[in-house]
Amino acid sequence: MDQPQATVVITTKNRKDELRNAIASALLQDIPIEVLVIDDGSTDGTSEMVRDEFPNVRVDRSETSRGLIVQRTRAASLVTTPYIVSIDDDAIFPTPGIIRQTIADFADDPRIGAVAMPYIDVKYSDAVRQRAPDDQDIWVVSEYRGTAHALRRELFASLGGYCDAFIHQCEEGEYCLRMLNAGYYVRLGRADPIHHLESPKRDRTRIFFYQTRNHILWAWIDVPLPALFVHLPATAFGTILSGFRSGYGWASIKGLFASFATILCGTVRRRAVSLGAYRGFREIRASSARLQ
Repeated sequence: MDQPQATVVITTKNRKDELRNAIASALLQDIPIEVLVIDDGSTDGTSEMVRDEFPNVRVDRSETSRGLIVQRTRAASLVTTPYIVSIDDDAIFPTPGIIRQTIADFADDPRIGAVAMPYIDVKYSDAVRQRAPDDQDIWVVSEYRGTAHALRRELFASLGGYCDAFIHQCEEGEYCLRMLNAGYYVRLGRADPIHHLESPKRDRTRIFFYQTRNHILWAWIDVPLPALFVHLPATAFGTILSGFRSGYGWASIKGLFASFATILCGTVRRRAVSLGAYRGFREIRASSARLQ
């Protein structure tokens, strides 16, 4: 059997029917890959389904739920391939060449630490997101979406992976800021788009709680002085406002208090990036740019 060129990591909890489709699509890719399913304490027979129906797929189950972010970081210690391709359990690879095309996106520059893979939110529109405007240039962005990205495994491990304290939501941007601080970039991909189907089991209240909590923690951990004095209150106001506009204001308020409780307890420590990296991150976020 040929050596796998990448590992598809799918972290899941109690979504075995959607997961089944995600695994089946990954196994149809046209280059050698391995598939690793991280079962975050499912109680619906997820691990049993994977072992019965997909005997060539690795499954690693935690007896208790530790959260998506912790599990994605842990996955990097369980694989040896040079690239990790991560999708949600409610996403699929609709064509067989996506991983091959994505690996090629890393080859153009050693400073590419991650690829933001093109995807379509099928439930909402047919617009392709995270796709490079052209095939000739290297277009960089500030971060990627968790359901469609690829990483250099060794770099991810050397930077410590994601921030475990986040538990759920916002880990991508925080990691990408640290990656930029180390001299690496996120590239917009050129592959065929992944289809994200968005499970009806998604908990919007939980999402808005953690979005508010983790954006504030992210600011506290990474934003350098004196920028923190502006960034932190602006982030708090913006996330609370977003929560109220979306009908989840109370969840955002609770996330605000939870963030400051976490900071005051001392369970997260500051490791601020350089002011140059912070400013560069904000400039890239404001508009895509070609990597020179």
